[in-house]
Amino acid sequence: MDVRIGDAERERALERLGRHVGDGRLDLAEFTARSEQVTAARTTSELAAVEADLPRLPRPVDPERARRARRAVLAATWGPWVVTAVVVLTVWVAVALGGGGTYFWPIWVIGPWGALLALGTLTGRSVAGPCGRAITGTERVHRVHAPS
Repeated sequence: MDVRIGDAERERALERLGRHVGDGRLDLAEFTARSEQVTAARTTSELAAVEADLPRLPRPVDPERARRARRAVLAATWGPWVVTAVVVLTVWVAVALGGGGTYFWPIWVIGPWGALLALGTLTGRSVAGPCGRAITGTERVHRVHAPS
């Protein structure tokens, strides 16, 4: 079924054509000719015909969504460390107050783990990706927001 289009659809098509020019897929003469076709298009099939031989462009990343995804990744990465740190520090304080010594053993639990997490956070890479392969922050964002 062929549906009529409006100005918003035409504007989005012109933006996509502009990106194709920027990527070098279209020269200015082709862009001009296709822009005229987009402006004259009245239905979705006419609009689709203008872009039929061009690859589909990736959707632009929403900055707010990317920020929320980064925050979720940081919470999932650092949350277990914080909980573990609170537990071992609480145990250490209780033992120290009970006269069991003041050797600061929690450093061996939270120190190396925290150092690896800090390194991963600062470099944008995970220390433990699938099968030992490091994954990038972008991959983590896509995993957090992958469709279910």
